[in-house]
Amino acid sequence: MASVKLNVTDFHCDVLNKLQASPGINFGNDPRLDVTRERLEEGNVALQVFAIYLSAVHGRARFEDILGQIEAFREQVAGPGGLRWLRWKEEVKEVGLPGPPFGMLSLEGVDGLEGNLFYARLCFELGVRFMGITWNYANWAADGVLERRAGGFTERGRQLIEWCNGSGMLLDVSHLAPAGFWELAELSKRPFIASHSNAAAVCGHPRNLSDDQIKAMIAMNGRIGLTFVPWFVRDGGGAERDDVRRHIEHICGLGGSGVLMFGSDFDGIDAWVKGLEHPGQYAEFAGLLLRYYPEEEVRGWLYGNALRYLEKQLPSVTGPTPAAAGA
Repeated sequence: MASVKLNVTDFHCDVLNKLQASPGINFGNDPRLDVTRERLEEGNVALQVFAIYLSAVHGRARFEDILGQIEAFREQVAGPGGLRWLRWKEEVKEVGLPGPPFGMLSLEGVDGLEGNLFYARLCFELGVRFMGITWNYANWAADGVLERRAGGFTERGRQLIEWCNGSGMLLDVSHLAPAGFWELAELSKRPFIASHSNAAAVCGHPRNLSDDQIKAMIAMNGRIGLTFVPWFVRDGGGAERDDVRRHIEHICGLGGSGVLMFGSDFDGIDAWVKGLEHPGQYAEFAGLLLRYYPEEEVRGWLYGNALRYLEKQLPSVTGPTPAAAGA
């Protein structure tokens, strides 16, 4: 199948966790990584979001582990000669122009903030622009999607939402329990994203979004990053690229073509969608999509929808410094 040179944005990968655990890994072209500089350029990925994910191997999540992954990004990904760092809305217009790809930082689960909103402010000042509230289970802020009690936000978690509303830190509901999703939909002053989630009506994994959740995100003009985790794509796993297309079809059928983007979860998985094992294959995937859909729509899913969201929702470099509410 022919590849097509269209720009791509990808809103979730777990490279930083691997770099922190194994400092000898070379981001340039190390075969131990799914996402490398070489593969981003091969797949025309103009913007990659790098999640700060504190896995169980580190024990209790601590703020110093967050700092360690920010430092790994600064030194090994966005250091001299590396990726450009996207932090402000004024920079979005440069994404896709000649030069190195861009990288952004997100936080996957606020556990490592240790309930301290001053740490949230430090993350913002150090360049983090998205916060996923939970991973799969409960933390000090809210319940994750696999937490059995399936609750919403704690009082401190609601203070975090208030701080994010005032600071320009954007919120991500992938992994958040449904009760928290609906609470956030009421409390958030900005449209949020689901950086790496699919449609539950197509694949019934609890990490995927219900039709009601998808409709709510469409109504608020949020964004949904379709993910390539095989067991989120097809019941029982064993997914292929056409199975990803079924999620596109379903969300578009709900009126959501304008909110779709991609969030692969590369480097956070140990099995892959056939033909989507690394970002170098995005160019061939673009060719597949163009066989079925108009180019303008495909461009939207690959990068246009994401960039329009960032142009509107990212903070401005000339804006006020965020306060650490309730720190």
